Amino acid sequence: MLNRRSFVALGASAVLTSAFGTRMALARAATERRFVFIIQRGAADGLGTLAPIGDPAFAAQRGVLAQDFATAPKLDSTFALHPAMTNTLGLWQAKQALFVHAVASPYRERSHFDGQNVLETGGSSAYALKDGWLNRLLSLLPADDRAIALAATIPMALRGPVEVASYAPSALPDASDDLLARVTTMYRDDPQLHAIWEQATATRMLTSDLAQDNGRNAAATGALAAKLLTAEGGSRIAMIETGGWDTHAQQRGRLTGQLKGLDAMVGAIQQGLGPLWADTMVVVATEFGRTVKVNGTQGTDHGTGSLAMLMGGAVQGGRVVADWPGLGDAALYEGRDLRPTTGLDTLINSAVASHFDLAPTRTAQKLFPDMKSAGVLKDLVRA
Repeated sequence: MLNRRSFVALGASAVLTSAFGTRMALARAATERRFVFIIQRGAADGLGTLAPIGDPAFAAQRGVLAQDFATAPKLDSTFALHPAMTNTLGLWQAKQALFVHAVASPYRERSHFDGQNVLETGGSSAYALKDGWLNRLLSLLPADDRAIALAATIPMALRGPVEVASYAPSALPDASDDLLARVTTMYRDDPQLHAIWEQATATRMLTSDLAQDNGRNAAATGALAAKLLTAEGGSRIAMIETGGWDTHAQQRGRLTGQLKGLDAMVGAIQQGLGPLWADTMVVVATEFGRTVKVNGTQGTDHGTGSLAMLMGGAVQGGRVVADWPGLGDAALYEGRDLRPTTGLDTLINSAVASHFDLAPTRTAQKLFPDMKSAGVLKDLVRA
């Protein structure tokens, strides 16, 4: 029987279940490599994150959205990084951040749900596959390499036959402030339960907008992810859901807050992992991009090509990988979107195969069975 004291004794190396439905299962991993997948739900604007300021059509096509890059740090003669991403800039300067632009999954429509399903399952069309590429990746790794989702439920990318865990208080938003205060008071004098409760309450807004609370909630999420990835016998793979990227109106302020939150999250992961950051890869991706031109409400609508980011001490960074298609009207996909020139499935397959020292062809067959070409992007990981 699991009583109060035996529950505490289990600690972070067993199973944690709170009154609000939080569950965390951890087991010893076989390697020191860490991998984090951050999904940007809502279609993040890659052009507003890493701007092609060297493209002759950039300023005219982006209008008011180009103003954020007037004094933004230039990464090379073509691209500038949004000024809100200060931690990411530091990673770039340390050659621990790599950007892949004009990237997209095989999906070519503009439905959030369908696009996210294709991204997470690794298929070529929505709902063609019933499990996620990240779960299938686990089947290629040592049995003790476990995964955890920082989400209220298991995201599609982690669903499948390999057991994974999720860590989020799914019913916590329904609890009253009075109840939360009473529980906090009850646990205040218990050193062990107080620490567990503090950690649980920090996950209340895991999948909400990153812009909330000036990025502090996002930083707390990153710190929690690092704690779970460094725990004795803990997980080695994590997925973090983020929302709020659907910037149809007033994009400048909205996207600035989102990017500031994402930047704080990655910075907290780096700080929390400490020396383990050297063996870590973080992949950030979205279901599709946004229109090149600004709409009537100073936002952008659903598009196609976008940006993916690789960060971590294991990443051979300091580069932008882009077969740049251009922003002139004649170069746009269907006359409105950034034309994708690199497959997101190719990028993810190349990244995880290199990171976990797997055969790229076999990995592609497992993770992305419909991939038309098992081409490999090289030099993504430090030798």
